[in-house]
Amino acid sequence: MTLLEAASRVRENAYAPYSGFKVGAALRSASGQVFLGCNVENAAYPEGTCAEAGAIAAMIAAGETQISELVVVAESPDPVPPCGGCRQKIAEFAGPEVVVTLAALNGARHEVRVADLLPGAFQPSHMDGA
Repeated sequence: MTLLEAASRVRENAYAPYSGFKVGAALRSASGQVFLGCNVENAAYPEGTCAEAGAIAAMIAAGETQISELVVVAESPDPVPPCGGCRQKIAEFAGPEVVVTLAALNGARHEVRVADLLPGAFQPSHMDGA
């Protein structure tokens, strides 16, 4: 199964009763393992968890720390980019050259490198000397 297929399948499990906007994410870690996430809303909307954050949390819970590839899929006319918070989370665990594929259910796709997804990302090195 491809990452796009995995992200599309897990998207169906999203809990989005408030927005109705389901998002799925699948990432491959440096070891080759695949981790999945879907958005989870709650009554204190917009508090909730994004699909990308869920996949990253699953990766970390499994003891992995490096994203080698990521796919995010939603039902939208155009591919949907990650929110600002998720861009920072992705940058924390993926190198600048890692490709993030943004996809829509209609087949539209856009590939972007992490460096282009979040130029000037805050890095751990910014805290050197703190």
